Amino acid sequence: MPGLLRGVARTAVVAGTATAVSNRVSRRQQGRWAAQEAQQSYQQPPQYQQQPAYPAPPAAETTTSTPDEMTSKIEQLKQLGELKAQGVLTDAEFQEQKRRLLA
Repeated sequence: MPGLLRGVARTAVVAGTATAVSNRVSRRQQGRWAAQEAQQSYQQPPQYQQQPAYPAPPAAETTTSTPDEMTSKIEQLKQLGELKAQGVLTDAEFQEQKRRLLA
């Protein structure tokens, strides 16, 4: 019985140590990756796309949408809004995607 208890205790210590080391390595790697991303974003200026002088006129066709299609469009609009809020999409890109989605 004492041998079994000693084996269980040793396993618990090894597992706890392995978990602690793994967590520390993960945090260090995430810190390094974040520093690299910050350095790269600092070195690369944002690139802007040239917009046309006159936007394309909206499409004249009208379509009827089912409730499922409307729900899908609402979800896609929410996703576009989130991407814009995160800085992934510029205002112009957001407007263009929104126009396409609603057309």
